Amino acid sequence: MLLITEHTEDQISCIVEGNDSKKNIFIEGVYMQAEKENKNRRIYPRSVLSAAVDKYVTEYVKTGRAGGELNHPSGPVVNPERISHRITELKWDGNNVIGKALVLDTPMGKIVKGLIEGGMKLGVSSRGMGSIETREGKSFVKPDFRLSTVDVVFDPSAPSAFVNGIMEGVDWVWDNGILKAREIEKFETEIKRASSKNLGQIQEKVFVDFLSKIRIR
Repeated sequence: MLLITEHTEDQISCIVEGNDSKKNIFIEGVYMQAEKENKNRRIYPRSVLSAAVDKYVTEYVKTGRAGGELNHPSGPVVNPERISHRITELKWDGNNVIGKALVLDTPMGKIVKGLIEGGMKLGVSSRGMGSIETREGKSFVKPDFRLSTVDVVFDPSAPSAFVNGIMEGVDWVWDNGILKAREIEKFETEIKRASSKNLGQIQEKVFVDFLSKIRIR
């Protein structure tokens, strides 16, 4: 499976609810879209995205565990230390998934609040795992797609900085319940098999090999 990140073109809204003593800031708008070729030239069939959204709502939104981060990290797993918001709602409007998220009083959430209050333009970008198949020159996301979260991104006008990141083309696998990059798994195996005599040489080789595979797409 691949790490798949998508930025939506639609403008999101920042809503303030409550009074001066207790103000809650929400981020609301189109979070994901089905049946439409996006900027990354990928299409999410409605059935695929609907299944992923339903599962995410059941397992994360309804249980209060739907945390998202400020800007995309390099992998699919949400880091609790970087959570900036909690997704409170995902619902369909036509082929659009309309989302709403509460900005939290965490270190990353405070940065988001400061940016919003300062008039900065923010956007949202989904993050998930899945496979891609090409049909008639177009890329379709396959039914194994699993939504990880929706992140807040700082610069919607330049989504390639987040969407076409280094780790998006890496194949990810499950290893004893932990999601790991296949290349990293291969490097770890090579190091473990090395003898004490040539360990340093193998570590240097693995590092050079790893650097050679890093590229901006």
